[in-house]
Amino acid sequence: MPQHTEHAEGPAAAGSSAVSRPVSTRRWWLRLVLAALLTALVLAALVRGFVLDVYWVGSGSMEPTLEGGDRVLVNKLVAGEDVHRGDLVVFDGRGSLDPLHSADPWYQRAAHTAGRWLGLSGSDTAYVKRVMGVAGDTVACCTARGQLTVNGQPQQEDYVYPGDAPSDIPFTVHVPQGRVWLMGDHRSRSVDSRSLLGAPGGGLIRTERIAGTAERVVWPLDRARALHE
Repeated sequence: MPQHTEHAEGPAAAGSSAVSRPVSTRRWWLRLVLAALLTALVLAALVRGFVLDVYWVGSGSMEPTLEGGDRVLVNKLVAGEDVHRGDLVVFDGRGSLDPLHSADPWYQRAAHTAGRWLGLSGSDTAYVKRVMGVAGDTVACCTARGQLTVNGQPQQEDYVYPGDAPSDIPFTVHVPQGRVWLMGDHRSRSVDSRSLLGAPGGGLIRTERIAGTAERVVWPLDRARALHE
């Protein structure tokens, strides 16, 4: 009786090797581009999260040093305890100059975060100010000649906005460990440590709230320059 040999259908039958369909050159390039974009985004997020970031200046409180609309490059490797008098720092104002929690809906907060990350808008809670006193300093204003003093030494503040007094609010503060005293260069328009003199903490900002030091203006190009002489 003749024997009939059964033939399995399809390339994946037992004892056979499945033949994979070659990936088209176009699809291969698309995958390569997507992988490169994803890698670039991850690297950018890591760099901006831990090394360097760009912040948008949203007001004129630091004029003439910084103007509204400037983009500044911020060094995030500088820890709050490492800042010095005269440094320009970006800090999280929640709990001091801003409420601790935002009441905006989540989607508005997400849109604000995306806009800030893309450099299209500023943060509602991030501020840039000048460090006027660090731990151990006594900052006071003003002398008979209208000067601010640090540890009794009058300060020559060439960066203050022309026509502004060093401070229209008299004060004397001693800066404890873990805090800094911050002021804007446009003293008559700046909301800073002086605005919190009667609040808990007395206007002294926690160093842990400092995100980094502003190093350069990177935009607009006609104002691009280093911020540390």
